[in-house]
Amino acid sequence: MESRENVKGIAARVAVWSARHRTLAILGWLLFVVGVTVLSGRAGMVQASSGDFGNGESGRADRIVEQAGFPQRGAGEMVVITSKTAPVDSPQTQAAIAEVTAAVRATGGTDRIAPPVTSEDGRSALITFAVRGDPQTAKDRIQPVLDAVAGVQRAHPDLYIAEAGDASGDKLIGDELDEGLNRLSLLSIPVTLGILLVAFGAIVAALLPVGLAVTAVVGAVGLLAFASHLAPAVDTTMHVMLLVGLAVGVDYCLFYIRRERDERRNGVEAHRALVIAAQTSGRSIWVSGLTVIVAMAGMFLTHDTTFVSFAVGTILVVATAVLGSLTVLPALLSALGDRVDLGRIPGLYRRRSGGGRIWGTFLRLVLRRPLISAVLAATALGALAAPALDLRTKGEGVEDLSPSAPITQAFLAIQAAFPGGTGPAEVVVEAPAVTGPAWDGAVAEFKRQALATGRLHEPVTVEVNPAGTVAVISVGLSGTGGDRASEEALAALRGTVIPATLAGYPGAWVGVTGDTAGSKDFNDQLADSMPLVFGFVLGLAFLLLLVSFRSVVVAVTGVVLNLLSVAAAYGMLVFVFQYGHFESLLDFRAADGITNWMPLFLFVILFGLSMDYHVFVVSRIREGHDRGLPTRQAVTEGITATAGVITSAAAVMVAVFALFATLPLVSTKELGVGLAAAVLLDATIVRAVLLPATMALLGERNWWLPRWLNWLPQVSHDVPAAAPAARELLTTRG
Repeated sequence: MESRENVKGIAARVAVWSARHRTLAILGWLLFVVGVTVLSGRAGMVQASSGDFGNGESGRADRIVEQAGFPQRGAGEMVVITSKTAPVDSPQTQAAIAEVTAAVRATGGTDRIAPPVTSEDGRSALITFAVRGDPQTAKDRIQPVLDAVAGVQRAHPDLYIAEAGDASGDKLIGDELDEGLNRLSLLSIPVTLGILLVAFGAIVAALLPVGLAVTAVVGAVGLLAFASHLAPAVDTTMHVMLLVGLAVGVDYCLFYIRRERDERRNGVEAHRALVIAAQTSGRSIWVSGLTVIVAMAGMFLTHDTTFVSFAVGTILVVATAVLGSLTVLPALLSALGDRVDLGRIPGLYRRRSGGGRIWGTFLRLVLRRPLISAVLAATALGALAAPALDLRTKGEGVEDLSPSAPITQAFLAIQAAFPGGTGPAEVVVEAPAVTGPAWDGAVAEFKRQALATGRLHEPVTVEVNPAGTVAVISVGLSGTGGDRASEEALAALRGTVIPATLAGYPGAWVGVTGDTAGSKDFNDQLADSMPLVFGFVLGLAFLLLLVSFRSVVVAVTGVVLNLLSVAAAYGMLVFVFQYGHFESLLDFRAADGITNWMPLFLFVILFGLSMDYHVFVVSRIREGHDRGLPTRQAVTEGITATAGVITSAAAVMVAVFALFATLPLVSTKELGVGLAAAVLLDATIVRAVLLPATMALLGERNWWLPRWLNWLPQVSHDVPAAAPAARELLTTRG
């Protein structure tokens, strides 16, 4: 066993303890995962309610409506009847309208069926109604209505008759999305396992990272249930946790196992190999994990329910993955010993690992002309990032659904015939009394001026709560709900129509909510918080790198290189989703901007994950430098030794992230493409070209630390010499 003085660092000491008490460590981990899962079932998951969402004016308006005592409003649905050849008042169209109304009513699950509204061109009619019962579960009761409407469509093939709305959208798109997410969850594990089988060439070694990552995700989800009592969780948080947990959990185990295996193949005694892996890769894991946690914590500064839930979930899953990698993984490696290579796959298993001839040859070319290599790499990243200068954001709307989906076509048909009909603005008025002649006059004037703008449209409806103190006026907006036309219509509503009509109503507070208003207010709050988030993440990441490597230059280059990866990802998103490339391949339709929450979310996720590679590679380079190697030789040795594991880790991330591009929503496609492209670029252009070229150019300046920072703790990256017993064993072997 290693003597106490030869075991330095928290990671190594934990590893030695786990190796000596491996049964306790393994059972303790399993007990932790099972225990939190069972207890979380009793505690229950607190889901965010509608009152937890909303920002600014629209958020306040939503809360007023929620507390106003309105009768439970069922999920809103619409049926459009369109003829290309005949007007609405033709006998055929009128017969279809009557049949739709009768069929919808006959299902027994609807109410508030409104008289049909005719479009401005006289070619379309719109019937609106509500689904009875809780709107949150309306999708479970909408199928009979969809079947009834489809029956009328079959009876009138010359007309276009289609249904869209909250319940049908949740049913058709929600079911497709849930199916896709479940498929992704099932595929991500075998895809990851397949890549690890190629990386290790042995079944047991490949199963360890997957097993630990999955148990870490399960344990973290259990912890999320307890945390949700303080910060309510949103539905998609667990999917994000799977995404991040699988990525970092596999990466951490991959780094650890590969280093331990490398040392054993170099003839190092088993326990000594485990200690070296803990002192090097183990240390990199907790530094990287801490940096990822810091990046995720930046989302707290948005004060947005969704981002806060994402922050809690990702922090828990990363912390759990770090805990498992530093405790149960050393215990398992100690218990298995060389049996970790059981199940060797012919043709894939290699006695020696490392960068390989290809990486070694490529690196020699880079370091032979480091300035040219750095310029070319920076130019390539700059070209990829250039479209980001045109990046615009928008809220999610109809255009974010698959253009081939029937529900999308129905929404678009309604939007074309009745602008704003699929996502009207809701003007909320709170006053001592919203009844009587004065109120009726104010509403009539509001309607007149609204329609006169040409940007606000029928139908205009008014609903008053039982107490007569809160009114909701619905009015259609031009555009799709998320484009510039809708934004201009909202601006006219808030800036011109309301001040001239309702703002002067006695004792009234007036606010606008709805999809477009909510998106606008979310964007405004996000714009205010983004500088804080970026500053927080960049500042703390710099400090962590500075303390870890005792170098200002390493800290600065780490932050800059990670920002280049993020900028390139932004550019790729604009090129694909805003400019409309690969539309048919990815099954989407280009829009005026990127989903509004995507830039900030990608920044914190990518910045955190990029630190995995950076910390791991630079730690190996610093390890060589601390042994006395010249910087260029240390760079060569460090990059070559880590190239194989970085490639494997990146392949896992790219494969898992790319699966998100197969989901039906544009936002999930953006997430998949952005993450996969950024990780691929980071593992190739950044880590294989720009990082070694930059460090070679800087030479000894890489390790510069001002004298006034000499108080920073001394952190040794070199591996201490083996204890006497270990040295004797090595001598005997060799």
